[in-house]
Amino acid sequence: MKRFIGFIEKEFYHILRDRRSLFILFGMPIVQVLLFGFAITNEINNVDIAILDHSKDATTKVIIDKIAASEYFSIKQFIDYEAAIEPAFKKGQIKAVLNFEKDFSNKLISEKKATIQILTDATDPNTANTISNYMASILQNYQEELNKGIALSYQIVPKTRLAYNPELKSVFMFVPGVMTVILMLVSAMMTSISITREKELGTMEILLVSPLKPLQVIIGKVVPYILLAVINAIIIILLSIFVFRMPVQGSLFLLGAESLLFIINALSLGILISTISASQQTAMMASLMGLMLPVILLSGFIFPISSMPIPLQIISNIIPAKWFIIILKGIMLKGVGLAYIWKETLVLLGMTLLFIGISTKKYKIRLE
Repeated sequence: MKRFIGFIEKEFYHILRDRRSLFILFGMPIVQVLLFGFAITNEINNVDIAILDHSKDATTKVIIDKIAASEYFSIKQFIDYEAAIEPAFKKGQIKAVLNFEKDFSNKLISEKKATIQILTDATDPNTANTISNYMASILQNYQEELNKGIALSYQIVPKTRLAYNPELKSVFMFVPGVMTVILMLVSAMMTSISITREKELGTMEILLVSPLKPLQVIIGKVVPYILLAVINAIIIILLSIFVFRMPVQGSLFLLGAESLLFIINALSLGILISTISASQQTAMMASLMGLMLPVILLSGFIFPISSMPIPLQIISNIIPAKWFIIILKGIMLKGVGLAYIWKETLVLLGMTLLFIGISTKKYKIRLE
């Protein structure tokens, strides 16, 4: 037992002496959380738009003023004719054009109907769709003001209630994903070079002749990174709460326990990569490039898994990050307990034991 504890202490000293490793372990996650948290958003603010007003009457002026008063749009220019719309889009000056038809106010009074065309730059489909929805919402509110007090024969009034994220803040969706990506990539990347480093430095022979069993070596390599990754997770959670105002509706203890399980899972995966890699460069590439795309694309971080083709939905089940994101959103946003996430927890636990088992077996082969 003393030898095992000494081995763990040696790993701690080695990590603390390596300033580059410490920067990767603590510096990069903080930068990434801040960068992802502020940069990744599906909300719009101060989008530059243009107005083409064929009518120029009192009603169109009221509508234009309402749009200008909102925080979502900024009227960049007024266009006098339709031929000027396409050049404005091509120059990248605007993202949308609001086109009022002729005699807008007269038609609205006499025919009870007038048309406003919303033209958007759909080179970015998501942004174009969001702009269109926001614009339609402002126009809908104005229409309700006009019809206030008027009784209609039949009315269907949908009332929407947005559970868990009523303000539709995109950061609430992205923070769990960013936390998952960072913990997975940093943890796996750091441990993936642990055994390959021993090979390249020529100290692998010491491990080969030591009385430590393969399982003890594997665990000894993981333990120091567990403690450091836990500190990392605490920093990320604190940034999420105090910088991005991310709520934690559920148990902090359960959140910590699930985060610890995922950290061990990621570290075990890194050790597995380390045992089958011949060099630090190979291990680094496998952990960074081999995990980054699957974690980002197939975990449900950015794109909903239900919208993917069936083969990709099946493949996503072997991505540990998918299950951890479900757990994080459940605890932080929905406030659920273990009774609702026990299946995802068992999946992560099973994957962790599998990674450790395969790593131990691969290490035994190298000992022979």
